[in-house]
Formats: sequence, structure tokens, C-alpha cells
Amino acid sequence: MSPLTAGARRAAALLPRRGDWTGLRGSTGRNLLAGATVALVALPLALAFGATSGLGARAGLVTAVIAGFLAAVFGGSTLQVSGPTGAMTVVLVPVVHQFGAEAVLMVGLMAGFILVALAVARLGRYVRYLPMPVVEGFTAGIAVVIALQQVPAALGVPNAEGERVWRVAFEAARTFASHPAPAPLAVAVAVAAVILVGSRWRPALPFSLLAVAAATVVVQAFSLDTDLLGTLPAALPAPSLGFFDVGALTLLLPSALAVAALAALESLLSATVADGMSVNQRHDPDRELFGQGIA
Repeated sequence: MSPLTAGARRAAALLPRRGDWTGLRGSTGRNLLAGATVALVALPLALAFGATSGLGARAGLVTAVIAGFLAAVFGGSTLQVSGPTGAMTVVLVPVVHQFGAEAVLMVGLMAGFILVALAVARLGRYVRYLPMPVVEGFTAGIAVVIALQQVPAALGVPNAEGERVWRVAFEAARTFASHPAPAPLAVAVAVAAVILVGSRWRPALPFSLLAVAAATVVVQAFSLDTDLLGTLPAALPAPSLGFFDVGALTLLLPSALAVAALAALESLLSATVADGMSVNQRHDPDRELFGQGIA
């Protein structure tokens, strides 16, 4: 058998199968509820990361929808471990500034091919050899980053941007100290209190979704000048075919390798953590890499 034929058969084996959906029967309601909760959290992150990368908030939203769907369908975990991440922004911002917005499309395409190649080569399984302290440190790091990302919004500080979340959070706290805005902080504390108390009182009820939805309605009722869609650009920038030459590919290859490495490590580590938090759930690392590459 030729290497090309073997690679094609290996790639076909990574495609979704009918058996992948058998375990999901009977849990449609819980999955819909979980999906709505995750979407509610991912929406502001997608908009913010799209704007920060230079492509606009609409690009972040479209990417989160399409990539999230493809990663879930073609990935190797029955749990959703993919979503908008700030680490990609750090890699893509210099690409946009140096080569333009259309270069991001080529970087994503190259990174996708790299991830698919890693999956076909069966390299995803080696993540299991990572020491447990690395996995625990990764989980703790995610928690810290997510908490720091919420500080500006919780304190009501607008236009808090930057590549280092700790510095953005510190600047937001300093701005709040000089010009305090009690209303946003009160809303954040109330939502957190409802989630914490409600999860102990009635664990089966989705208090996280209910609290955030209720807070959104209340804030919208008292803030008539909020127009989210009005802040989105009219259209995505048109891609340029100039980046298909060999010289451009060579210049963009380091960024593509960085994006592929981040996607592989974050998704596989997140899937490993999700397995530990669930019952009888084990992800397929090679299929997870394949799903990330397709996405």
C-alpha cells in the first residue's frame, strides 16, 4: 500500500461515524441548555477577539459560529472543548499589522493543514504523556485568565484593551478607583451571588443562564443607547490572492505553526480536563486534532 493510499484511509477513519451520536440520545434537552449557556459566554469573547485582532467584531462572531460547529462535529470529544481564545489574538495581531487582514485567512488555512497532518500521523495520542501538574496548571491558568478578562466589564470600564489580561485588569481597577461606577459592579456581584446560591439550592436549574439573561434584560431596559449590531463592520475584508505565492507562504509559516500548536495544545488539554470532570468520557486525541484542523 502506498503512503498516499494509507494516508487517505487514515483520514477517512477520522471522519464522524453514526456511532458517535448513539450516546447522545435522551439528553437533547440538557445539551441544548448547555449549548445556550456556552454560546452566551462565547458571544462577547468572539466579538472582542475579532475587534482586537483587527478584522472586526463580525469576523469574530462568524468564526465562532462556524468553527465551533465544525470542531464539535469533526472533533474527538463528546463534550464541547472549543471556543474563542485570547491566545490566538496575540499571534494574529502582528500578522494583521505586518501583512494585512487577508493574511489571517492564509495563516488559518495553513494551520488547518498542519493539524490535519498531525492527526493523520497519529501524533495526538502523545498528549497523554503530559504530567498531571501541567494539566492542572493549564486548568488553573484558564480560570485566572477568564476571571481577569471579566474585570473591566464587572467594573464598568469601557474600551479596556491589551494583549496582557493582567495589565488590562489592573488598569481597569485603577480607572474604577478614580471614577467609580457602582451599577456595573452591583450587577456583576448580583449575578455571581444568584449563580452560587442557586447552584446549591437547585443544582438541576440553569441559574448561570437565567442570571445572565435576567441581568441582560435589566441592563438593556435602563441603557437605551446600547446598539451592539451598530458597532459591527458592514462586511468582512476581501481576501487577496497575493498571499498564495511561495514567498508569502514562507513568511507566514511561523505564524501558522504557532496557531496550530496553540490549537492542538489547548484543545487536547481541555479535552483531557473535560474527561476528568465527566463520567466514562474519553476523547480521541487524533480525531480532536482533525476536527480542529477542519474548523
